[in-house]
Amino acid sequence: MNQKFLITHYYHSGFSVANGDTLLVFDYWRGEEGELTGALELTEEKLKRFAHVVVFISHEHVDHMDPIVFTWRDWTDVTYIVAYDMPVGTRGRRVSPGDRLYLREDLSLSVFDSTDLGVSFLVAFRGCRFFHAGDLNFWHWREESTMQEIEEADAEFRQALRPLCREEVDVAFFPLDPRQGAMFEAGCNAFILSVRPRLLIPMHYFHRADVAVEYSRTAGNRATEVLAMPELAETIVLELDDEGYLNISAESEEEEETPEVPEPPENEETLSRDSPFFESDLPLAQLATSDEEEEASAKPESSESGESNP
Repeated sequence: MNQKFLITHYYHSGFSVANGDTLLVFDYWRGEEGELTGALELTEEKLKRFAHVVVFISHEHVDHMDPIVFTWRDWTDVTYIVAYDMPVGTRGRRVSPGDRLYLREDLSLSVFDSTDLGVSFLVAFRGCRFFHAGDLNFWHWREESTMQEIEEADAEFRQALRPLCREEVDVAFFPLDPRQGAMFEAGCNAFILSVRPRLLIPMHYFHRADVAVEYSRTAGNRATEVLAMPELAETIVLELDDEGYLNISAESEEEEETPEVPEPPENEETLSRDSPFFESDLPLAQLATSDEEEEASAKPESSESGESNP
């Protein structure tokens, strides 16, 4: 059975995956300057469309945890999955690297390590496997770090990737942070080459959407397609067909109703279907008059005696 998933990239590392009555939300954040406002944010109206909402919070950094998510349970059924090292009092089920949870028959979770605070998530949802890295990345900061620090960061990152290499990943949301300066894409490149996700969507680039767009032009290979989603609250449709192929398209818009053609006024002359101008977009009354004049000129004129002219 084909499955269609609506994937929305809100801002920074915040994503949602919607299918049927269920919405998954990862590291939702409205931005340090309120980048997500109004129609761009997840509102009460949008959340009430779903019977079940599952919120994943990878760690406590402000750019990955917006307190507003804890108000959502006033509007619909919400389950919170949070990292083991979240502050005391944080609502939700705490998970640690190595944990595997079966939330429902069609929804399960495997938890992996991070190279920063918290964890990363691999969610199996109705036949598709979504990986959200949180802050898992090769944080080398090579323009300000010592050689030893870079080597330690590299070893930590490779160790965190090792168990992921045994997993199948259909869609990965992974950091691409230009603040690292030279070779900022090194972690993303290593993840693509070792884990080989079928689709990778860059995140965590703050206001530098141009970086994600440029990276998506060159980073893909036969195993992995890279897709940038640079606009705020941008949405794509991901379809998983019966043969296991992933098809990506833009969000389908509601079909516009065909406008009704108004009836001509009762006193307006119209063309007959025999007229060569029947399908023209010129004024009908003018064409009808032209037709009548043409017919009149084609008739033979009668003489006063009633005899026809030769």
